[in-house]
Amino acid sequence: MKLPHAGVATAVLASALFMAGCATQTTPSTFNRSEVGRAQDVQMGTVQSIRAVQIQDDSRGVPTLVGAAIGGVAGSSIGGGSRANAIGAIAGAAAGGAAGNALARGARNGVEITVQLENGRTVAVVQDGNPNDYRVGDRVRVSSDGATTRVTR
Repeated sequence: MKLPHAGVATAVLASALFMAGCATQTTPSTFNRSEVGRAQDVQMGTVQSIRAVQIQDDSRGVPTLVGAAIGGVAGSSIGGGSRANAIGAIAGAAAGGAAGNALARGARNGVEITVQLENGRTVAVVQDGNPNDYRVGDRVRVSSDGATTRVTR
């Protein structure tokens, strides 16, 4: 069975939306494959303050571009003439770009934990979680590999 261009573009867009919805969240106990085996500097400290924050996706426009491209392909198959195809491509690209942008703007709950380290330095770390995970005065570990920093008990 041969699908028209619009059918293929719709299937690709639906797959992309489904995959984006399956994105994983990083918690203090979750590590990316690239972090495995990487040495981390660990310091002990005391929680000084905690506040709830929102963590937004920072995908830098990739979903918007992908949505616009798929929408443009789907829209170009609308109509019977080259002018109708061009108008359809423009409308499809605009709609696809808007859908991709909306998808990328997802946010999740997080927490900013300010820790006074034993060496006197103070650091603030934002990570997935909620303010009830820690209390002011808790003794915590702050581990960092230079790129990713986590606060754990």
